[in-house]
Amino acid sequence: MPVRTRLRSRRTGRRLAADAGLLVVAAAFALPLAWVVLSALDPHAGLRVQVPDGLTLDNFDAVLKPDITYTPLLNSLILCGGGTLLTVVCAALAAYPLSRFRSRLNRPFLLTILFATCLPITAIMVPVYALFVRVNLIDTVQGTIFFFAASQLPFAIWLMKNFMDGVPKELEEAAWTDGASSLQSLVRIVLPLMGPGVAVVTVFSFVMMWGNFFVPFMLLLTPDQMPASVSINDFFGNRGTVVYGQLAAFSVIYSTPVILLYVLVSRRLGGGFALGGAVKG
Repeated sequence: MPVRTRLRSRRTGRRLAADAGLLVVAAAFALPLAWVVLSALDPHAGLRVQVPDGLTLDNFDAVLKPDITYTPLLNSLILCGGGTLLTVVCAALAAYPLSRFRSRLNRPFLLTILFATCLPITAIMVPVYALFVRVNLIDTVQGTIFFFAASQLPFAIWLMKNFMDGVPKELEEAAWTDGASSLQSLVRIVLPLMGPGVAVVTVFSFVMMWGNFFVPFMLLLTPDQMPASVSINDFFGNRGTVVYGQLAAFSVIYSTPVILLYVLVSRRLGGGFALGGAVKG
């Protein structure tokens, strides 16, 4: 067999092996999603992935109640929306001096916040709980929002700084010449030009908060203030009894806000900076 033919056959074999591996990984992600969608429409849903005998919306009718879905979703939107807004604003204000001004403290500070991202949330919840009890923030929405923002802020600063480094400083210098302040140049020049970066930080922060069960479960005590990430635990009854169809229907509704957020910012995520000719005079 010629050498070229053997090389071609090896490449084909490697490509087929890679495709098979990707198909296995895709199936591992697709099967749970298929179970959620099919079980939400199945009147006799179980643990197996199966095509339902007949389609029904009874599972959605059972969970679309104020105490089951509407109130927890509203609580989630308030907590995650407020935490995301606070995270993005604080991350932009913190990343701006790290990106634009050189100091000996920049690298130690970045390494410190990088270390903070490695701390497990369970390891710091006991002192945080004690602190919140002392300052009367336990069982409050604003306290949970503050902690959500604080937990996501280290990684958000890293992301925001990396995107901010891609915006040419010459654009700000021109604004400074016209009398703009640093805050004005940040709001009117830097942030609009790094729209994809702001979108990434927003989506990442919101998704991480939206799926967080442990923090609101520990910091909130009133059932009426619980978000959907905690109330979903109510579908797991005592003695292992689970209503799988209603659980799947609630999961579909619970995932909808995250999907809508991604659709809204997808253009920003796919966009580029396109600053190549912006600094040419």
